[in-house]
Amino acid sequence: MLKDKVCVVTGGAQGIGRCIVETFAKNDAKMVFACDMNAAAMADLESDYSNVRAVELNVCDRQAIENFIAKIKQEFSNIDVLVNNAGITRDNLLDKMSEDDWDMVLDVNLKGVFNMTQAIAPVMIEAGIGSIITMSSVVGTDGNIGQSNYAATKGGVIAMTKGWAKEFSRKGAQVRANCIAPGFIETPMTVDLPEKVLDYMKNKTPLKRMGKPEDIAKGALFLASDNASFITGQTLKIDGGLVI
Repeated sequence: MLKDKVCVVTGGAQGIGRCIVETFAKNDAKMVFACDMNAAAMADLESDYSNVRAVELNVCDRQAIENFIAKIKQEFSNIDVLVNNAGITRDNLLDKMSEDDWDMVLDVNLKGVFNMTQAIAPVMIEAGIGSIITMSSVVGTDGNIGQSNYAATKGGVIAMTKGWAKEFSRKGAQVRANCIAPGFIETPMTVDLPEKVLDYMKNKTPLKRMGKPEDIAKGALFLASDNASFITGQTLKIDGGLVI
């Protein structure tokens, strides 16, 4: 599905991001750059897949991003797919949330998406084609208690994506921008939650289970592929019916 495509995935060391990297690699991507600050956690990706490269990258470091993109352009000339997956949480009720926790989440989850997209979108526009996929969340569409900072970022990337879908294509380039909004997903961030919390999540979801990273990766694969060539500016909810 991704034959000859060069892909960049942020937050690629674990969870959903890692699964997306592996899914892209298995579906014939020419090269998948798995970007994360935890380079050690990605070492086995390179040994397992000849078409994956692990890159230590901070999405808040604009100079590092610029240098990284320049190297890709020099070797491959183009970038076909960007998945903005890197993200963090620093949850707390509004009256207890520190300014540092607010700033940190917005810096990574919102500005980090802006940084990566601002660097890569022009490469796609010049080539006349590309797919940008950003991880939002059902929290970004419907809110959640104790996640003012996270909800602000995940709602913000949806708004940016809608604007980008109009902006990038205005001169005829087939550069698409879409979001994925996962529901409750089994990841390293949820594995240590108390059983009663996990049961609550499952019971609240109509399909009565938590999603798996593979569920999200399959959605990303679709949006990255030419099968989604007429889809842009959309938010795909993959949540088991949690938000209907």
